Amino acid sequence: MPRAIDELSAGEWAVLGLLAEDPTHGFALARAMQADGEIGRVWSLPRPRVYHAIDNLIEKGLIEPVGTVASRSGPRRTVLQVTPAGRRGLAAWLKTPVEHVRDARSLLLLKLVFLDRSTRDPQPLLRAQRRRFEVLAERLATAVAGAAGFDQTLLRWRLESTTAAVRFIDALSGES
Repeated sequence: MPRAIDELSAGEWAVLGLLAEDPTHGFALARAMQADGEIGRVWSLPRPRVYHAIDNLIEKGLIEPVGTVASRSGPRRTVLQVTPAGRRGLAAWLKTPVEHVRDARSLLLLKLVFLDRSTRDPQPLLRAQRRRFEVLAERLATAVAGAAGFDQTLLRWRLESTTAAVRFIDALSGES
């Protein structure tokens, strides 16, 4: 059973985001997703995983083939574009804060890079993300106060990570 759109992997969101910018083929997507590529600096994906992401996005009806182009180094390449459902899903994803601080390094940065590349204002996302992390920090601070031993150590780590993420968002928002 295919996963729902809100269950896409970081790599699938990255492929969808790139295709929303401009229809292209898998080889160009794989190049952008290399570790030193435009998007790979944030989230890299090996070529086979890029093509797997393409297959999954086609299966979900979020992208579709629209033609082919010649290749100097092999068979014709299939050009892909985002469907209306894919555009709606991407637009909603770009507005939605990540749930966990651990996702800030991947999903939040991917959202910020695609917002930047499209010249869209990141502030609504940053405000929503800050609120999400503030609530989490308050819960963690309360939990730290009532914990002992390694539980307290772990909760302190999570609290420090969360407050660092809030400081990062404040710096991006010009509030630091």
